[in-house]
Amino acid sequence: MSTSNNTRDEIHSLDYLESHAVFILREVAAECERPVLLFSGGKDSAVLLHLASKAFAPQGIPFPILHVDTGHNFPEVLAYRDAQAARYGAQLLVARVQDSIDQGKVPNPGPFGMRNRLQTVTLLDAITENKFDAAFGGARRDEDKARAKERVLSFRDSFGQWDPRQQRPELWHLYQGKVNSGEHLRAFPLSDWTELDVWTYIQQENIILPEIYFAHERDVFLRDSMWLSTNEFVELRADEVPERRTVRYRTVGDASCTGAVLSTASTLSEIITEVSTTNVSERGATRADDKFSETAMEDRKREGYF
Repeated sequence: MSTSNNTRDEIHSLDYLESHAVFILREVAAECERPVLLFSGGKDSAVLLHLASKAFAPQGIPFPILHVDTGHNFPEVLAYRDAQAARYGAQLLVARVQDSIDQGKVPNPGPFGMRNRLQTVTLLDAITENKFDAAFGGARRDEDKARAKERVLSFRDSFGQWDPRQQRPELWHLYQGKVNSGEHLRAFPLSDWTELDVWTYIQQENIILPEIYFAHERDVFLRDSMWLSTNEFVELRADEVPERRTVRYRTVGDASCTGAVLSTASTLSEIITEVSTTNVSERGATRADDKFSETAMEDRKREGYF
């Protein structure tokens, strides 16, 4: 059977993206003393974990993985997180936003308040306490215009903050990972990937994902043009009525602000077809915390967000 030119181009593109991501993982691990991989249980961090296992095979992943737990999680994602850590033999660390609330470091938003933005303090505390000097993240430039400003290696000062005007040049894919005491860097091996690249790679590599990424029936309600799941972290307003719908999630986050999309795509091939025809990023379409202002993501990144 012959292979079409388009299929060959896609394979070659994925090979390049994988090779570059593996190179970044190895370079940062070689230059930094205590790296960590940020793992949310979402599709991007699943790909990143898989790439890390390939980058350092046949040895295991030489650094821990860290989940910043908002306490408002989809149960399917928590089960997946634990199963994947065990599958790859990775050391799993969990930093809890609830601990930051209990310690008075962040305001308590109440039982139904969004906690995504509160993760910044919890993350920075975990980095400081564990003396991490590098944190791998699964962010991609196509997700948000603030992410598009960020380089592959994003340097953070002693307060964990990011200044887009103080980024180091990365000409010819040459990276300089040195940081001073108290500083750290964020490394984004998937920077140049698109959502479609991620899904195509997941299919190629047979990467396991949480079930909520595939079409299923769920009780949801419409709020601000998003289908939110009925759960213990969301309080229905007087005019909101739950409906049983067939949905799936394009991204995984705080269950109180992450919306589903109406979809019947239940296989990887169907999801790839669906993603290839959309012109709205997954964060732009399904994350309420990114809809507050045009600069919502950039403001959080300056503070030390992922």
